[in-house]
Amino acid sequence: MASGTALIYDEEMTTHKLLWSDPICDIEVPERLSSSYEQLKSYHLVERCVQVPAREGSEEEILLVHSSEHLEVAKSTQTMNEEELKRVSENYDAFFFHPSTYRCARLAVGATLQLVDAVMSGKVRNGMALVRPPGHHSQRNAANGFCLFNNVAIAAAYAKLKYGLQRILIVDWDVHHGQGTQYIFEEDPSVLYFSWHRYEHQEFWPSLKESDYDAVGLGKGKGFNINLPWNKVGMGNSDYLAAFFHVLLPMAFEFDPELVIVSSGYDSGIGDPEGEMNATPEVFAHLTHFLMQLASGKLCVVLEGGYHLKSLGESVCMTVKTLLGDPVPQITGEMAPCLSAVESIQNVRAAHKPYWKWLMYEDTSFLQHLSTKSHLLKKANSNPSTEHESKITNNKTVKVERFLELHMKNILFTVPPIKTATGHSESSEHFLPVQVHLVKEMDKTEVKALVSGFYADLVKEDKILLSLGSMLAILDKILKKEVCNGIAVSPTAALSAAVALRHSVHFGFQRVLCVFVGDMQIIPNTEDGKMLIIHICEEEQSGKTSCKHCISLNWKEDAEGNDFFAAVFGFILPVAYSYQPNLTLIAVGPNRNLSISGISLLVALLQGLAESRIFAVIEDTEINLMPSVAKALVGASTPPFGIYVPPTQEKVNKIKTLRDQFQHEWKMLQCSGKL
Repeated sequence: MASGTALIYDEEMTTHKLLWSDPICDIEVPERLSSSYEQLKSYHLVERCVQVPAREGSEEEILLVHSSEHLEVAKSTQTMNEEELKRVSENYDAFFFHPSTYRCARLAVGATLQLVDAVMSGKVRNGMALVRPPGHHSQRNAANGFCLFNNVAIAAAYAKLKYGLQRILIVDWDVHHGQGTQYIFEEDPSVLYFSWHRYEHQEFWPSLKESDYDAVGLGKGKGFNINLPWNKVGMGNSDYLAAFFHVLLPMAFEFDPELVIVSSGYDSGIGDPEGEMNATPEVFAHLTHFLMQLASGKLCVVLEGGYHLKSLGESVCMTVKTLLGDPVPQITGEMAPCLSAVESIQNVRAAHKPYWKWLMYEDTSFLQHLSTKSHLLKKANSNPSTEHESKITNNKTVKVERFLELHMKNILFTVPPIKTATGHSESSEHFLPVQVHLVKEMDKTEVKALVSGFYADLVKEDKILLSLGSMLAILDKILKKEVCNGIAVSPTAALSAAVALRHSVHFGFQRVLCVFVGDMQIIPNTEDGKMLIIHICEEEQSGKTSCKHCISLNWKEDAEGNDFFAAVFGFILPVAYSYQPNLTLIAVGPNRNLSISGISLLVALLQGLAESRIFAVIEDTEINLMPSVAKALVGASTPPFGIYVPPTQEKVNKIKTLRDQFQHEWKMLQCSGKL
């Protein structure tokens, strides 16, 4: 299985620069590249990556998506003087040429293709290309919006041709719509293109009707173009996560890509003068973590925009740290999407309902009277002077830099020296990947003393004491941050989980998420809010009703494949992210109602929470789960999640009922404007 993260950077791409004064183009500076690379060096991330050299993209490669006329114009600029360069630049919307632009743009294309080759050949698992000029606005016959050649579109066409790929996902999280990429692939069902972008009802550049949610693709490509328009500024972490949970991830898992390419613009991050959004750098770690679960981990991240240098650099570092397999930092901010974001999400779901199986039974309808229409009128009536606006922007930049200095100190943490631990158990050792560290069990008398205050009457047999000793030894390492995550086998997973929950709360953890799978009898007291239990079971538990901190999800996975995706994205992840636990516990009991692939999916995705502190307790009758769960925890490879099966109407209704019941308490469940 491929391992390692490629990093591609060539200083020569900083020679492309603006030679004259242009208030639109002056933010696209060489320092965008050099300062991002310096930030990676300061976090010691460069030396941890596999360095792959850039190369020039060939003319044949550029012509995979661009016209020969466009190529010839670009080539002709190499010998032009400043006046000539300015004149040819004026033929395009928001673009500038420099004598080195053509060479830099070819390097940007070549660097992107080098990344695709490194990932597809198995030299590395994933990687990032720091390139300039960016690419997603450039069209077949025109430069546009700082972009000369469409790096990501060329990469997708190249991957299809060279590796025979039939399904490529492009995720564009830049704050501008990548209309160039949309135009190139809008009739192509082999490329699923997703873009969120500042739109403000067509008021924001590029101000196109076809950037709205109802542009779903053309001809055979209908349903394969997803536009999620942000109709106001100030979108934050929860809005971005909601878009992934309720739109992108269900579509991506149904599409089942063979390669994922990210048009990675960080102008959607806090402080950016273009985007004016509030998302903080760690959100990009979470988005990257989700995408790493697709395409057997084959993920190519390619730089697009980003114009606040500090915000850009920190966001690049968060992305690369996650690609390297580091634990994901805790997300910050209130976990509740704003009404405008929820409205956009609902409209995208309604527009795509005819094309996607997962939406077949969803209750979707278009919203015409959007909450942001009146906000636009107010904006049109207020027009501050340019000088006043410039002062505000400068003050904001300084404030954001100060904020980010403190914010990064708060969210960054020392990565535990050991990734995954388990106990000494002859029955399980040979099941596990070599990277799993073995921990000596806790002494019996210590165990008895620990559980004397609770469940003492249940802990009498030597066999149970022994398994609790092993489980508590691993848990203590996690709680003390000596180990990132762990896995244990138990003859009584329910009891072990109950002891683990109480022990964690007693240790000082204030929010522990526990996901029970299968027949589990012991449900600890959850009234104080220090625990949130989600019990996934086949039959409804008699006499038990769901409440805010103890929720039952009745689910029996389809025999034909994995339909559990629907429950994970539609309910479990939104609730878990709303709760923001500082420890996650997964307990699997007998008569489990989920397949190995469903449980692997759960373990892999829940590692985005609690700084990736996650502990899995497996009933000894279910020991065949151990290799897959351990692989998901170690992160050495993405476990196979099985064949996608759309959920039945009955299952969709179950999720909808739970969503309606809990969306006011766990607000990340909100995906409909009718709250």
